[in-house]
Amino acid sequence: MSEQSDELSHRALAMLRAVAERRAMMSGSCEPDLFIDGFACCDQVTAHALARAGYLRPAEAPARPGARVRAELTPAGWAAVGVVAAA
Repeated sequence: MSEQSDELSHRALAMLRAVAERRAMMSGSCEPDLFIDGFACCDQVTAHALARAGYLRPAEAPARPGARVRAELTPAGWAAVGVVAAA
């Protein structure tokens, strides 16, 4: 996954929008799982890639391993969502 928002998939952008809307939680892990509206996200590979690329992070640091905490966007995540909103 590229770090440029114009190369993010529609699914990745939808995941970032859910985080922006405060509907997402993530597990504490080096490969955090994403949960939207209480359900495990259907594409954890993309969720992991978004976290590794620095688009989202746990809102509470440090997140205990296995614990679910609110997910939040990083500045790069907000920029990606902003590009979508402006389009």
